[in-house]
Amino acid sequence: MNAIKRFLKDDKGATAIEYGLIVALIAVTAIAAMQTLGNEFGATLGTVSTTMSTANV
Repeated sequence: MNAIKRFLKDDKGATAIEYGLIVALIAVTAIAAMQTLGNEFGATLGTVSTTMSTANV
């Protein structure tokens, strides 16, 4: 009976799940930010490339 009471009071697993959810949220946010920055960087490089290829040097 004491073992069951200790098992029900144990919250270590809940803490691990919370940390896992926090890490997942941070990962999703980082991926979204990197995709946005990557798209903007690609557009900038495209503009530079077009400008350089049309310039009379």
